[in-house]
Amino acid sequence: QVQLVESGGGSVQAGGSLRLSCAASGLTSRASMGWFRQAPGTEREGVACMHIFTGNTYYRDSVKGRTTISRDNAKNTLTLQMNSLKPEDTGTYYCAAVRTRSSGNWCLSAGGYDYWGQGTQVTVSS
Repeated sequence: QVQLVESGGGSVQAGGSLRLSCAASGLTSRASMGWFRQAPGTEREGVACMHIFTGNTYYRDSVKGRTTISRDNAKNTLTLQMNSLKPEDTGTYYCAAVRTRSSGNWCLSAGGYDYWGQGTQVTVSS
């Protein structure tokens, strides 16, 4: 059974930083994990994702250069470091995982995942 628990959301002013964490259990290295966000009235969109075995990472264009996804294998924790936050980064952020052998930017698509966390709110004020 895969379980994902997010933490680290909050409210910041534009230009600030937040670090989100996702504690994962029940996964091996043959998996991809990602961070997604959803604002009210919008579709869930991929922010960043990682293929655990290869370490390959992928980012949506609007967060490149100011966001880093990483994994602490010893702690089974996926982290999203977000800097220079903008109001348009506001939303509920979800951690997701899927057991897979393949790496690729498909991991930015929400439909590719089987397991989801409960979400953590990020609010960026101008």
